[in-house]
Amino acid sequence: MFDAGGARRKLVIFTEHRDTLNYLTERIRTLLGRPEAVVTIHGGMGREARRQAQENFTQNPDALVLVATDAAGEGINLQRAHLMVNYDLPWNPNRLEQRFGRIHRIGQTEVCHLWNLIADETREGEVFQRLFDKLEQERQALGGQVFDVLGKVKFANQPLRELVLQAIRYGDQPEVRARLYQAVDNALDRENLRALLEERALVHDSMDTTRVRQIRADLARAEARRLQPHFIASFFLEAFRLLGGTVREREPRRYEITHVPAAIRNRSRLIGTGNAVLPRYERITFEKALIAVPGKPLAAFVCPGHPLLDATIDLVLERYRDLLKRGAILVDPADPGTEPRMLFYLEHAIQDARTDRAGNRRIVSRQMQFVEMGLTSRPPHHSSGNEEMSAPPDAEGARMAGYAPYLDYRPLTDTEQAMVDCILQSLQPGEEDRTGTLPDIEERALKYAVTELAPQHLAEVRRRKEELVRKTMAAVKDRLTKEINYWDHRAAELKLQEEAGKTPRINSAKAQQRADELQARLEQRMAELEEERQLASLPPVVIGGALIVPAGLLTQLCGAHTPELDSFAREAARIERLAMDTVMAAERQLGFEPHDVSAARCGYDIESRIPGTGQLRFIEVKGRAIGAETVTVTKNEILTALNKPEEFILAIVLVDGDRAQATYYVRRPFRREPDFGVTSVTYEIAKLVGRGEQI
Repeated sequence: MFDAGGARRKLVIFTEHRDTLNYLTERIRTLLGRPEAVVTIHGGMGREARRQAQENFTQNPDALVLVATDAAGEGINLQRAHLMVNYDLPWNPNRLEQRFGRIHRIGQTEVCHLWNLIADETREGEVFQRLFDKLEQERQALGGQVFDVLGKVKFANQPLRELVLQAIRYGDQPEVRARLYQAVDNALDRENLRALLEERALVHDSMDTTRVRQIRADLARAEARRLQPHFIASFFLEAFRLLGGTVREREPRRYEITHVPAAIRNRSRLIGTGNAVLPRYERITFEKALIAVPGKPLAAFVCPGHPLLDATIDLVLERYRDLLKRGAILVDPADPGTEPRMLFYLEHAIQDARTDRAGNRRIVSRQMQFVEMGLTSRPPHHSSGNEEMSAPPDAEGARMAGYAPYLDYRPLTDTEQAMVDCILQSLQPGEEDRTGTLPDIEERALKYAVTELAPQHLAEVRRRKEELVRKTMAAVKDRLTKEINYWDHRAAELKLQEEAGKTPRINSAKAQQRADELQARLEQRMAELEEERQLASLPPVVIGGALIVPAGLLTQLCGAHTPELDSFAREAARIERLAMDTVMAAERQLGFEPHDVSAARCGYDIESRIPGTGQLRFIEVKGRAIGAETVTVTKNEILTALNKPEEFILAIVLVDGDRAQATYYVRRPFRREPDFGVTSVTYEIAKLVGRGEQI
């Protein structure tokens, strides 16, 4: 069992009993000569130990065989392998389905093979052989769907276990054997299986079209602004190497980690992120589509929640958090104005009424918020070319700065650093007047976050949580109530049997105890869900800040500011405004519903809705005068385009005087993401419009 590269393929072996698992593990390790080649999962292991064994089998190239009981039969992804052996068979067909589902999953790129071992020339073996022969016939007729309903199949209204016991006790009688075979054939009758498949496909809940469109639009916005894969990959690769890790790209956007520093592994254990961090990873990726590549090792999907990423983030924050609080000085190259402003990074958390092991209330949502404001209480004059489109500031001059405003800014050069010392001096608190100083500005930013941003975050989380809790309550109540009713009824039946002098396999007290336990479980779960509904907003906390220096101010400080530059800035703003108006009008003429979102700085200027569908087009507008040769695009805009390549449009409007001479729509304008330290990229207009479509 070797792959095309000569490496051994991974194998999963399922057994019923722990003793058999120990026997197989010892024999296989002796055969292979390497104890680390065999991994085990059984019911005696805790949840974290099982997850660690799963991760070891999936990512460690030296782990070749997994021997498991049914503790690994549900909720565990073993897709790294595509070969499975059932060393002994369960008496419940549903468990066969669960076992095979560990490797036969969405995203599996290899053909899965399953070998079921049965004892030859035994009565039990004859029943199982008949079952598998019939399953193969129906699989050929109905495809793999037959395994989706295998667990619902009844054999003459009795479980398979009873059928097997009858075969063992009376299988030598021809009439019993014929009846057993008939029960198997009837249970796996094609029409019966089709009925089960149709029942499984029924949808009992629905949403109106307006709600569907709203959800589709929300999903599109979330995808356009998502951190995965570009932001996460860019951060992780730099941070991991900074912490001493070794990572190399093996296939396009798929990496091998040959060394995970002990500091990261130890941090994972300290923060308790779940799965343990491994010493090495055969492959990792940041894109779901690249997890399984034909002929290549299965990759670990590094995303928020993965222990390797969580440990890296936690370690970086511990070592460099003070830099956030000390702040930075950044330059806004797109702002020709002369008034500096402050950008604050705030963290806002929402908790519910449930508590963790330490007794602390559980955090259910944590959000980074960015507030921008002038150095005085009056609104800042932010001349980025879109003054009329800026988000309205409050009375203190504070405004939401967008989702990742720092991506559009660059650091100061050494020469520029000396120019802004006077601004820094003005921010130091005086003995009498604090107005315009850093503590005063921070206080105003916090006030804005408390009154404007925190309520929005709470309302958004409450809406999602209420819907989730309502559905969960209904599902839990329905399932547990049915089980309670069953055991109450069963207890009453058993009580009657006992009074009649019979000795049932389970006594009525046990059945009633089971019903009472389920009732207590239902009440506890309902109480927990009620606690999840009780949301509370914590005060926002300032975790960092930056002084934003407009490019126009730097020009003025170095003595190069002239009336001609002021005129140029006003002309650039006029052209940008004309370009926006032109594209908005073009979208309406094309039958779409455009909406100006440029103030949010979300990586595009216009959201254009496709009527009747809820789908969105994301348009970034660039206006340039006739004769201009280049256009500059920010890193934020490029990454947004890469996140939604089919829906993103770069609109280039060439302006001649007071009218737009030509408008070009360029689809898929960018081929790759910028390097880590790049804030913007300049492109030749001629090459871009040459790939575009004139509107």
